[in-house]
Amino acid sequence: MPRVVLPYPLPPEGAPLRVAFVGQRTYFETSAMDGPAAGIQPCFLDFRGGTEIARLLDGLARFAPHVVVCFRPESLPPGALAGVRAPVVGFVTEALPRAGSTSHPSLDYNLQELRRVDRGNVDRVICADPLGWDAATELLPTWRSMPLPVADGLYRQPTPSRHPPRIVFVGHASWHREDTLIGLKHKFDVPHYAHALMGDQLQAMLAGSDVGISLHNDRWLRTFDRNVLVHMAAGHLVLAEPLDPTFGLDPGIHYVEVADKYELDLRVHQLVAQPDAYERIRIRGHHFSRQFRASQVWPRVVADLLADLAAFGTDRVVEPGRRAA
Repeated sequence: MPRVVLPYPLPPEGAPLRVAFVGQRTYFETSAMDGPAAGIQPCFLDFRGGTEIARLLDGLARFAPHVVVCFRPESLPPGALAGVRAPVVGFVTEALPRAGSTSHPSLDYNLQELRRVDRGNVDRVICADPLGWDAATELLPTWRSMPLPVADGLYRQPTPSRHPPRIVFVGHASWHREDTLIGLKHKFDVPHYAHALMGDQLQAMLAGSDVGISLHNDRWLRTFDRNVLVHMAAGHLVLAEPLDPTFGLDPGIHYVEVADKYELDLRVHQLVAQPDAYERIRIRGHHFSRQFRASQVWPRVVADLLADLAAFGTDRVVEPGRRAA
């Protein structure tokens, strides 16, 4: 069997590793490791996209990672990581058109954005949306699918709900979301955090809440909302529209499924009258979310990545000394 030759050295098996997480901090810091674990020293480098990447490359040069995880690799300009002598795994985070199904304008837009990607910037790719696997494979070296993990610092032990419970929605505004929430906002105190929260603000919001609402961007588009696992990790009960895929979550077991704004209104009224009505579901949802703890997920992913590269190599070309314009 021919020996695999890689364009960069792999660290010795079992050696401590430096892993750089690259992406827009407001969206993806909650999915990265927020502290050392399992022999990995993490670092988060904020990158919002665009052609100006000098700061990112300087950060990578100073940290000298053994592995780079890049959220939304389509945000990188062509050749951006051509000089990075370390494995790069991209994480495609947006839902894509499903094979054999009628598409949707939002999915078509996500695919159009993904077409900007430079395949040469990544060695392997993880898809957050397994239903869009075929669409992603046409553009990138797809490797596995999994939901975005949850940073360890966001996990909280479930505590008894307040009376009445504090119910929140986190997500940008859309016509469907506003139409679904407007009635509840007139009847109850339901804060809507339309912009990404970070750091202490995020921690305070999660600690001060008991129930998280999950709504799709469009009424006719079902995906998996990344905030579902964040709410569960924080010990919240989740009220969610039907998820597709579910990644093993069962409605009525791990979360309360609501078909429309009328059923959501009913469940909220029930919770205000009896805050512990779905206590078992809330606790089971939290226990389920523990398997997505970043300190457990990323060490396994990184170990598998290095083993996969050692066995099968990569098509990525690394040019030492090159920096993107």
